Amino acid sequence: MPKNPQQTHLNRARASLRQALSWYGNLRKSPQASSNPELAALVKPQLQILTANLDKLDHNLIRIAAFGLVSRGKSAVLNALMGQKILQTGPLHGVTQYPRSVRWNPGGKVQVELIDTPGLDEIEGEARAKMAREVARQADLILFVVSGDITRTEYQALWELRQAQKPLILVFNKIDLYPDTDKKTIYQNLQKLGATNPQAKPLQPDEIVMVAAEPAPMEVRVEYPDGNVSYEWETPPAQVEELKQTLLNILNREGRSLLALNALVQARDAEAAIASQTIDIRNQEAEDLIWQFTKYKAVAVGLNPIALLDILGGTVADLALIRSLARLYGLPITSYEAGKILKTILFSCGGLLLGELGSSFLLGLGKSTAAIASGDNPSNITAFTGTAITQAGIAGYGAYAVGRAAQVYLEKGCTWGELGASSVIAEILSQVESNTILYRLRQELGSKFGEF
Repeated sequence: MPKNPQQTHLNRARASLRQALSWYGNLRKSPQASSNPELAALVKPQLQILTANLDKLDHNLIRIAAFGLVSRGKSAVLNALMGQKILQTGPLHGVTQYPRSVRWNPGGKVQVELIDTPGLDEIEGEARAKMAREVARQADLILFVVSGDITRTEYQALWELRQAQKPLILVFNKIDLYPDTDKKTIYQNLQKLGATNPQAKPLQPDEIVMVAAEPAPMEVRVEYPDGNVSYEWETPPAQVEELKQTLLNILNREGRSLLALNALVQARDAEAAIASQTIDIRNQEAEDLIWQFTKYKAVAVGLNPIALLDILGGTVADLALIRSLARLYGLPITSYEAGKILKTILFSCGGLLLGELGSSFLLGLGKSTAAIASGDNPSNITAFTGTAITQAGIAGYGAYAVGRAAQVYLEKGCTWGELGASSVIAEILSQVESNTILYRLRQELGSKFGEF
């Protein structure tokens, strides 16, 4: 592992996003885009996402978003962290009507932006879901605020936020309203339910914190020197030091890795969207191109009498097909990358295409022998023709399989190259330590990026 893994992760993420912007920025200037304004319009929002995330990386800006139901104290928690009442709070439901962000300067090498959101049960239907998805997408870390046992609505909201694939801290607020025994029982229940997956491990200490962001006023007895006694209402100080320390530990220990990972996840999704939109528009042309190469390869291999040239010619045709598809889509690919894709395709097709190469060699030898010995002998000519037709069919199938597999690769937005977003995500997750908040995320993403 690198001596300074956080900085390495940040540098790798920057390099990945710069490469993606270079590739897809050229796509908007390509002949395909200039001849198709619809494509340029579709690509623009995704490029803006890539640019915004690169800017976040350059400024070391981490976003922490607070979610929860109405009156759970989200705004109060953020105010208490900052040590001043900037965000409006109150006894009425739905004081926060729309997402609002404020800067927090806890110290260290990163800047922090705190995002306050409306209650998840305050906004109805699709509007709520859209708001939550957008804020969660931008966030590098999520605070989910509860004020007691999790309700069914809270559990559903928490489960939906888990799908955003972001590290999450469960904040148990208003602990001043509960006796110690109740607090302990609720905490243990939250540990189990907060993971939202019955098979997952209970939440670890860094993933669940108890606070009293805005304690209820208490009546206190005041004795004066003259012997008079009065009773006054006094508001105790906020109890958020544990949450603040937890956040500082996370930011110092893995903040830049969190930032890099979230930027890469968004970049991966943006690149996949660009590829998908491009492929949808060019789908029929791609199908025609694959069939064109299939026919050309079948005819060329079938008519060629020399075995070695069959194999070389067929491989060159497959590489040319991959490059032609990439040019058609306006997606990035080099000759080296095309060769790696072809190698991957050969193995992923279960040996069928490797069989094609073997058949090409054996049948090619048969054709070569038949061609040399043919002369005027009809039986030799018939043997050459039969072998050529068989080999042409195998070669044609191979070209079609390569073309379809290359399409699947390109639909992923070429994110699996050396600096591809998916590759760097897998690299970061493979280096995650078990005592980090990223470890649970690694377990959740393991099925998508391979086990680490």
